Amino acid sequence: MTQRPTGQEVSGPRDRSPPASLAGPPANAPRRSAVLPDSVAGQFVLRLAPKSWHPLLQLARLDRPIGWWLILLPCWWSSALASIYQGGPLRVRDLLLFLAGAVVMRGAGSTYNDIIDRDIDAKVERTKWRPLASGRIGVTAAAVFLATQCLAGLAVLLSFNGFTILLGFASLGVVGLYPFMKRISSWPQAVLGAAFAWGALVGWAAALGSLASAPLWLYLGAVFWTIGYDTIYAVQDIEDDALVGIGSTARLFGERLRLGIGSLYAVAVMCIEAALLAAGAGSPAQGGLLLFASHLTWQVMRVDPGNGALALRLFRSNRDAGLMLFAGLAAEIFLAPK
Repeated sequence: MTQRPTGQEVSGPRDRSPPASLAGPPANAPRRSAVLPDSVAGQFVLRLAPKSWHPLLQLARLDRPIGWWLILLPCWWSSALASIYQGGPLRVRDLLLFLAGAVVMRGAGSTYNDIIDRDIDAKVERTKWRPLASGRIGVTAAAVFLATQCLAGLAVLLSFNGFTILLGFASLGVVGLYPFMKRISSWPQAVLGAAFAWGALVGWAAALGSLASAPLWLYLGAVFWTIGYDTIYAVQDIEDDALVGIGSTARLFGERLRLGIGSLYAVAVMCIEAALLAAGAGSPAQGGLLLFASHLTWQVMRVDPGNGALALRLFRSNRDAGLMLFAGLAAEIFLAPK
């Protein structure tokens, strides 16, 4: 993680030039394949693909798989919870479709976000080398790529029942709103949570063609979980966000960062517990929730507002937390009397 300058270092009373971390890529920056600060080192996608494809792959965040994992997991939880409720097997077909849809729609959402935020991204250390912010790809090409990903996502969505298709379209309003919230609110993470957690509704709807209290509780739990882990993610940008004027819950909580994240995670666990009870889940699912809650507690104990590199690692660890919960739900399905 590149060390950002402190607020005292970036400017003085007589220095009106933009600080180094906010200046964006230099005008003569080479249009090459950049290694972004929060990408996963050695990603096989970038190793295998021609370098001319790298800007598109980075737009879709394929070098950062954690994003689609965090969209996918609420889908898997919800589908498994529906199987517990019905006393049936895991719907493997649905799980695979959710995987494809999560990867594609994560890419589409990220491309849309980068188109809207390209000027802001150029002023933030962590994001200034993104393809649009650095000029490695143009807006028109990005828009065409966005449309292509949306068509692929539509193909996946049309594989489900009519109610699920309508539910999927309903999510677009939330997704479209997110990039603008950081400009007017300290709670953009709440809108992100509403979007990323949508799968908690979709998984159940795909199985039963309707909604009930269990998926609604699960959705609320996933929303609070998302706000919590995205607050941890926003720790990386606290200083730059303050200079640019972008709001975040990490900035809002300030010295009470651990208390804020801990409270969000506590509400998430309570809502998910309500979902399990509403669906009639038993001990294996409860064990998965216990592991999930323990992992979130560990994150809260470790997070440090002054350590962006640690924040990124903790944020990424939420894939493991989510898989723990899914493993408990899956175990209950496999162990149920036949």
